[in-house]
Amino acid sequence: MRGGHGPDEEPPRPARGRRGARRRRLARRSRGGDGEAGARGGVGAVRLPLRFGRGRDDQPWRQEFPYAIDADEAIGRRHFLTLAVLTSGAVLLGTVGLALRGLSDDRRRGSPRAIGRADALEVGEAAYFTYPGADDGAVVVRLGADRFVAYSQKCTHLSCAVRYRPEKRDLHCPCHEGVFDIETGEPVAGPPRRRLPRIALRQEGSMLIALEEAP
Repeated sequence: MRGGHGPDEEPPRPARGRRGARRRRLARRSRGGDGEAGARGGVGAVRLPLRFGRGRDDQPWRQEFPYAIDADEAIGRRHFLTLAVLTSGAVLLGTVGLALRGLSDDRRRGSPRAIGRADALEVGEAAYFTYPGADDGAVVVRLGADRFVAYSQKCTHLSCAVRYRPEKRDLHCPCHEGVFDIETGEPVAGPPRRRLPRIALRQEGSMLIALEEAP
């Protein structure tokens, strides 16, 4: 019969060519969609590293990433934490330094302390003592019946010890021939440009009391 098949004949196979072509088209569409999905972060998306750091130059993501970043210049978390710790330490040291400076200023001002008997000096005579600290040399001179002046012995040029010269009524630094006025402590000769620090005095009965050192 027309269009029939004998008992020994195989029925015609389905059009595999058309079906295969359809599958190939679907596969191509799927592969083409991968690019779009990759752009949306879906299948086929290129995963970028969460952080930068030292690594091999042949890592796949380096070929995909559009910017060139030198790994040696990238700052990792450990480096950042190190910088943060160092910065905090510097701030702490600065704060401690200011506190110590304040304590040093307090020590320079000193506290009231008896330095000797006022009647132990004749007019025009001098005596030496330490103030405000045990290593801080100072000199007191009696200028009149009730007039006393006291200065730090540290020359304002290079810190040599000054001495009182009664014959010239001045304070002399033998290191570089600096000379200071006995009344004011101002430099009058030699290289010093700043006056001697003056020590305030108060007389209580027969005792002289050093109060503080003023610049």
